[in-house]
Formats: sequence, C-alpha cells, structure tokens
Amino acid sequence: MANNLTSNVETKLLKSFLKGAENKRVLSKSVDTQFNGQFNPNTGSTISVKRPHDAISHRTSGGDISGVTKSSIISGKATATVQDFITVAVEYEAVEEALELGGLDDILAPYAQRAVTDLEVDFASYMMKNCNLSVGDPDTAIGSWADVANAGALMHSIGAGGGEINFAMNSFTSVALANLQSGLSAGEGLVGEAWKNAMISKDFAGMRVLKSDALSTYTAGSLTDRAGTINGTPTVTYAGHKDTMIQSIPVTAFAAGTDTIKAGEVVEITGRYRLNLATRQPIVGSDGNQVKWRGVVTADVTLSGGAGTLLVAGPAIYESGGQYNTTSSAIANSDVITLLGTAATVYQPSLFYRKDAFTIAFCNIPKLAATDASVVTRDGLAIRCHKYSDGDANTQKVRFDILPAYGTLNPFYAGHCYG
Repeated sequence: MANNLTSNVETKLLKSFLKGAENKRVLSKSVDTQFNGQFNPNTGSTISVKRPHDAISHRTSGGDISGVTKSSIISGKATATVQDFITVAVEYEAVEEALELGGLDDILAPYAQRAVTDLEVDFASYMMKNCNLSVGDPDTAIGSWADVANAGALMHSIGAGGGEINFAMNSFTSVALANLQSGLSAGEGLVGEAWKNAMISKDFAGMRVLKSDALSTYTAGSLTDRAGTINGTPTVTYAGHKDTMIQSIPVTAFAAGTDTIKAGEVVEITGRYRLNLATRQPIVGSDGNQVKWRGVVTADVTLSGGAGTLLVAGPAIYESGGQYNTTSSAIANSDVITLLGTAATVYQPSLFYRKDAFTIAFCNIPKLAATDASVVTRDGLAIRCHKYSDGDANTQKVRFDILPAYGTLNPFYAGHCYG
C-alpha cells in the first residue's frame, strides 16, 4: 500500500523548516519589529508610523519669549514596504520518506538555510543603502579595534547612544581583529546558534559586536572623476523630507559622459558638518576638527554630461529655528561634493546601527488551500507551508514562503564603517 501522509504534514514540515531557519538569522533579529502583525489584505503594500517630534528651547534673562520663534509641530511618517516573496520548494516524494522514516530536519535544513540567507543578504543590502552615517575610508580595511570604536564614538556623538547598538562585520574582518581581541568574549544566553556563533562582544565601545556572512556588497560606479559640485539649491527643510528622509541633491562638474554612481556609495560635502541630534551642537572628532557631513546614495544614478541628481539617505537639514537641524550650515549651490572610494571597486562595509534604525516585518501570507499551514515565531517571522500537485507531471510538491517588509525609521542611527 502507498504511504498515506496524515493531515499534520504541514505542521511537521514547518517545525523542521523553522528549526533550520531560526538558527541562521542574525541581522533580521537585531532590528525593530513593530510592524509585525499589522500587514493584511486591507493595508496594501505599505504601512506607516509617525516619526517622533522634536522641539527647541530658549534662554532668556527675564523669561519673556514673546519675540522668539516657537517650536513647530510637524508630523512625519516612516513607512515599511512589502518586498518580493522568498520561496524554496521541494518535490513531495523527497520528504514523504523522511516523514515516515525520520531525518526530516536534515533534509529541510538546506532549504531553510537558503531562504534565510537570501532574506539576510536582501535585508543587509537594504540597510547598507538606507543609512546616513559613515566612518573611515572605503579604500582602507578595518585593521584595529580603534576603527570599530570610531563607529561607536560617532553613534554616541550624534545622540544615538541611548539605545541598543549593533556592529556587524564579516568573517575576514573578525579574523583581522582576532589577535587584538584582548578582553572581548563571546556572548552567552542568546537564542539560536546563529546568535551564539555571531557574538564577538556584548559591549565594545557601547556596541554589541556581531559577525555576519550576509553583509551585502556594492560596486562603485564607473565615475573616475570623484569630485563635483552641487548644482542649485537643495531642499534643506525638515518638512520637505519628513516622510522619506531621503534628500535629492542635484550635482554637476563631474567628468563629461554617462558615468554611473551606484547605490551604497558614500558622498561627502566640503564645509558642511554634522550636528549632535540631541544637543544640536557640532561634533568634534578625535583629530580636533568638526566631523564632515556624509550621506549614502540610496539609488543608482546615471550622469549625463557630468550632471544628475543624487538621492541620499538622511537629509542635510538646516533651518533658522534649528528644531530638526542635522548640519551646522545649509548645503548650497557650488558646494564641493566628493564620492569616496575608487571607481568600479567592490566594497563590503561593516554596518553599525541602533535597533530602531530599521524595521523588518513578515506578512501573514493568505492561504492557497485549506491544507495550508503557517507559523509565526516569537519575534514575528511568518512562514507559509503549502503542499500542492502538478497533475500533468504526476508529482506532488511542497513550498515554503516568506514575505518580508522593510522600513527605515531613522537613517541617522545607522552607517558604514571602514578602516
């Protein structure tokens, strides 16, 4: 008699798949998950939450504030957007024997690993392109713990030191630092093998240091002339950026032609400097100089005749009231803007970020049939399992689906780290 799998097949499959999936997650477990459970057929592909408000204070000798500018109430939003499906599938006969004879965990482990690896790399790419901060030189590899500490110093100096901060590096960077790891120890008591294996230090320079092989890369564009100028007057108000936190910066004076600038590249503007977002005071680096304003290009752009418009994560805001300022003065026409790094070079920056810099959510995917099953973990990872058949081919199959949504809550709470 042929095998007869019972109605709890999907539950068995999901338990084994989930076991493999949870043991591979690192980046997707270290960010905000406030959007989990909010996506449904009525919400569409996006959900937004309100950005926090800020205010300005005044110092007066007698307390008379009749002549000062009052704080404005400006409501902005941060949006999470549904991404593409991540799906792995297996022929049904391949798991039927395992259900009967055992070994299901071993069979499904590679499928779970592939799904979660794709998720981690995809999310890491999103993080890399949607952060604002940057420390070090892209052409210099991290070679000391001082380079890592530099990222922690910037996070604290910008006013982001009050939350949980993570620093993710690749395996070769951790090897380069291994002989300097005096006083650092692996973390304990974290859930999942990936967490245990990834942890290098619970607290170094105010950050939790992790190892991740899912960090994304970017290839710098073809532009060899790395310095140009701002062309026109970019919008520098908070109201103009409150819903996206992405700034359009028109540029010109790069080399003539159709060169490209790629998402992930870092730009620096001469003569404009960062502010501490809590105190609104200039940030002074270890060299005694003010820290220059930088931003990360969040979308590819092709220049025409050396001109184009860059989309940069984390706007350079400067208003007279100073309520939401991020720079000590307004970026302006003819400011020199420089692309860091070298043309056509592959880079894999380490990432440092506060937990509430980004958000990831997992959508509950509608069932295709009554036999579908789904599971949601403690931190919101939702997986749908569906068994189905191909009548023409006379085969039965199983698929596992993950549907993530990504959002940027604060690009100034995350950045690239180089040596």
